[in-house]
Formats: sequence, structure tokens, C-alpha cells
Amino acid sequence: MSEVKIGRITLGQYMTNCYFLYREGSSDTIIIDPADSGAYLYDKLKEKGFEIKAILLTHGHFDHIFGVEDIVKKAGVKVYAAKAEEALLSDSSLNVSAGVGRPVTVHPDVFLNDGEELNLCDIDIKVIFTPGHTAGSCCFYIEEAGFLIAGDTLFEGSVGRTDLPTGSTRIMMDSIKDKLMALPDDTKVYPGHGGSTTIGFERVNNPFL
Repeated sequence: MSEVKIGRITLGQYMTNCYFLYREGSSDTIIIDPADSGAYLYDKLKEKGFEIKAILLTHGHFDHIFGVEDIVKKAGVKVYAAKAEEALLSDSSLNVSAGVGRPVTVHPDVFLNDGEELNLCDIDIKVIFTPGHTAGSCCFYIEEAGFLIAGDTLFEGSVGRTDLPTGSTRIMMDSIKDKLMALPDDTKVYPGHGGSTTIGFERVNNPFL
């Protein structure tokens, strides 16, 4: 079986990490959190020979969803997000896009539940519900490759903010400790902002844990 690969493109003034997953030797790819420039992402991946087949959202904040509409228009793909994030995605005040002067809403095609297993582009992806940064934040775990796409829940040496609508510090810390710290130490963590890390490193070194 070919190896699962991950790529990253960082976009926008908030330096949001947009990830794309693909299996080595295949042109099919999954976009996770298309940041603020969907047309640019689509064109760059097209140049590299990739065909976008799905969009996954870790949560609904504006800097992670601005690019959704353009990619959907160009690639005709479905959008996946946690069911608990529906209210935030559909409200430009809750997702803070109205507050930054660029109101946007997203209406996912597929709602996800905690523990659900997806198979997209021949890649098995487990949904891990991690509320706290927002009410419907989730992470995507690719066990085969030892990858965790963590959104804005866990960062290198830090954790996500909880002062925006639907956030909760207590709930987020429970999510991290109960769900993410249960993963193997060598799990590579790819956060929504900043550099990558591992579960083992964060377990020992993250001052918030």
C-alpha cells in the first residue's frame, strides 16, 4: 500500500495552515481548512497535478473557511464538518467573519460525529470530536500515517484560544487530555497555525498541560 502524504500551504494575515492529504502515486487529494484563498489553493494544487475530491473542516472560524466557496465552485466537491459546528458555520457573527468585514457562511454537505471513520481518496480518517476552541471543533486522525490534523485545538507549546463565541477553556482542556493525549507519543500533530509537533513532546513540554 502506498504511503499517505501531507502537504501544507500557509495563507492569509493569520498565517492559517491549509493541509492537503493524498496517497503517494495518486492525484486525488483532500483539502483540510482552505484558509482565505480557495481559488489560489485550487490553482496551485492543479498546477501540481492534484484533483481536489473533498474539503474537511476542523472548525468554522473565518480564517479556516473563507476559501471553501471558491473550491466548491471550481471542484464541485462536498464539505465535511462536525454536526456540532453547524450553528457557528451558518452564522457570520459566531464565526467572526462579520467582525472582520467579510461575512461568510458555510453549509456542509456531510455532518460528522465523534469516532466516525471516513474513507476518502483511499485514506482512512478518524473523526475525533474536540470541543472547546469552538463547540464543534474536531481533529482528523490518520492512524496509518501517524498524523493528527489538530485545527486550533492543540499547538506547538500552546493550546487554542477560547474567548470567541462557543469557546470554553474547561471543555477544551478536557478534550485535549481525554482525547488527544490518548494517542501514541509519536503521533505527528499538524495544527491550524504554527509548526508541527508530536503528542509525546506536548505531553511533556506544553505548559498548558
